[in-house]
Amino acid sequence: MGVRRAAKGVGDFLVETLGEAVAEVILSLLACALLGCLALIAYLSWSLSPRFTIAGAGLLSLLLAHGAWQTFRTPAKGRRRGPAALTAVGFTVTAMTALFLLLYSTGCDCP
Repeated sequence: MGVRRAAKGVGDFLVETLGEAVAEVILSLLACALLGCLALIAYLSWSLSPRFTIAGAGLLSLLLAHGAWQTFRTPAKGRRRGPAALTAVGFTVTAMTALFLLLYSTGCDCP
């Protein structure tokens, strides 16, 4: 009985290790693809109109700053509504995407 349990434990360990390795590779490839798409969007936007690119980046920065302010300040009575909730969600999504890219795309060998 002890041999079967040990063999099952080793098998489970190998399957889990292989699953984690495959998941790591998939997440790294996804992060590299996302980083490449962001770079392509920035390049195409800049080549189309540098003024609109700078204006859009400024507007996006203002919205993200407002979202960060809404997220990290002490909450007032009641819930956030309307634009405040939208900018807070936008900031949170952007922060999670940046964290994902930071964690998984730093080790890739993207060209």
